[in-house]
Amino acid sequence: MIQKTIYALGFFDGVHLGHAALLRTCLSLARENGCDAGVVTFAAHPDTLVLGSTPGLINTAADRERLLRRLFAMDTVVTLPFDEHMKHMPWQDFLRMLLDRYGAAGFVCGEDFRFGFLGRGDAGSLGAFCREMGLPWAVVPEQTLEGERISSTRIRERLQKGDMAGAVRLLGHPHILTGPVVHGHQLGRTLGIPTANLHLPVELAVPRFGVYACRCSIDGRSYPAVTNIGTRPTVSGRGVTVEPWILDYEGDLYGRELTLEFFEFLRPEQKFPSLEAMKEEIHRNAAQTRRTVPC
Repeated sequence: MIQKTIYALGFFDGVHLGHAALLRTCLSLARENGCDAGVVTFAAHPDTLVLGSTPGLINTAADRERLLRRLFAMDTVVTLPFDEHMKHMPWQDFLRMLLDRYGAAGFVCGEDFRFGFLGRGDAGSLGAFCREMGLPWAVVPEQTLEGERISSTRIRERLQKGDMAGAVRLLGHPHILTGPVVHGHQLGRTLGIPTANLHLPVELAVPRFGVYACRCSIDGRSYPAVTNIGTRPTVSGRGVTVEPWILDYEGDLYGRELTLEFFEFLRPEQKFPSLEAMKEEIHRNAAQTRRTVPC
């Protein structure tokens, strides 16, 4: 038997404070009706097919699910493909599919939510459908912080400008990136600054090149990590890399998965006159990171 679930509907990129209001409403409605609380999202951004362009995303689908479960205790996260079939599905068929296949017993959405073929479904359509079917539902108004509308677009803009503190303020939690450690050039080891290397997934918005104060989680333990995003101009690097120096950690990380939480932008990426000057500055950034990041 499929567990009856109240679903919050949306893409949830960043899982920010605006989404938090939606998710709290979903949890409350689920408790009132003796149901689980869940989310319906998509593996790819709908704009890819609908508009022919994809915004740089804040999170991977896997990190979205991690945030939804860890921060908001969602029992179920349904990640649907957004393909041609989904693009052309009438909004009524979309809701009926969730009832039939995923045990939907009610819905929550934002007041600006659009769904179904040509975006013809909206909050009013959802309410009318639920009234007709005798289902609980709720529509959550637009959320603001200090007079500013909270949106994934505004958070992406802050990330790309290096305003990590501003992005975190709108997110309500540190920006995160999870990935496996891959082989690098191991130059850091020769300088006494051994870094891990992560690829930045191509679908993500690239934060401003520079150095960040981060917290790194490995096997349930947390460490401060001074992290560079960029092309490593001092050593003529190629391609964009994410390189955390995980302070107080010793061990082989190759192939293991780690999560970085970004708290603060420390400085832009720069080309140093020597490796010794670069090492001195990285140690200064490490001290800043220890003061900034709770571990």
